[in-house]
Amino acid sequence: MSDTTIEDEAAPRRGYAKGRAKREEILQAAIGMFGEVGYHGASLREIASRVGISHPGLLHHFPTKAALLEAVLEHRDAVDFADIDTDLAQGRSLFEAIVRLVERNALRRPVVEVFAGLAAEATSTDHPAHDFFAARYRDTVSRMRGELERLGDAGRLRDGVDPAVAACTLVALMDGLQIQWLYSLDGPRAQRVDMAADLRAYLGLIVVDPA
Repeated sequence: MSDTTIEDEAAPRRGYAKGRAKREEILQAAIGMFGEVGYHGASLREIASRVGISHPGLLHHFPTKAALLEAVLEHRDAVDFADIDTDLAQGRSLFEAIVRLVERNALRRPVVEVFAGLAAEATSTDHPAHDFFAARYRDTVSRMRGELERLGDAGRLRDGVDPAVAACTLVALMDGLQIQWLYSLDGPRAQRVDMAADLRAYLGLIVVDPA
């Protein structure tokens, strides 16, 4: 095979890799912008400017702002679920995997900001992320409840713990801790909220040996 043929075959692969890299760069810029000003306040032109491409260039990757928002949400969930699945495959419990995810989120302020902000924005039924977050909350509460019921069957729930109530409480606690943590970042380091520690403490109140 000639060098020209090899080079011709490699060109599409380089172009594909370059396109994927630019798409990832756009997603990261969108996460930052959505976290700063919310979905409605974000501008595709500003996001394009941040990654050094034209507005039409951005539209080549994401034809609408709603499509970009959907990609951002799906991207973050894919990363989080992959991390949880890795922990589960290594023998950790679901709750320990979730605590480890919270620890990682404490190093990713923009991600926490964008999800906290969008979750509040998306309560409006006409928001493009409304169905995503509604389904996400249903699925998360259901998974928590299933795990708590499994622990209950194994005799590992504290007396009086209702799996359905505890599942809703856990999800509410995680959301509330994220908001408190974000506000605490402006204060002294010693007074900042430790999301993972507080989550572990609550799990210890409802589960025997939660790890």
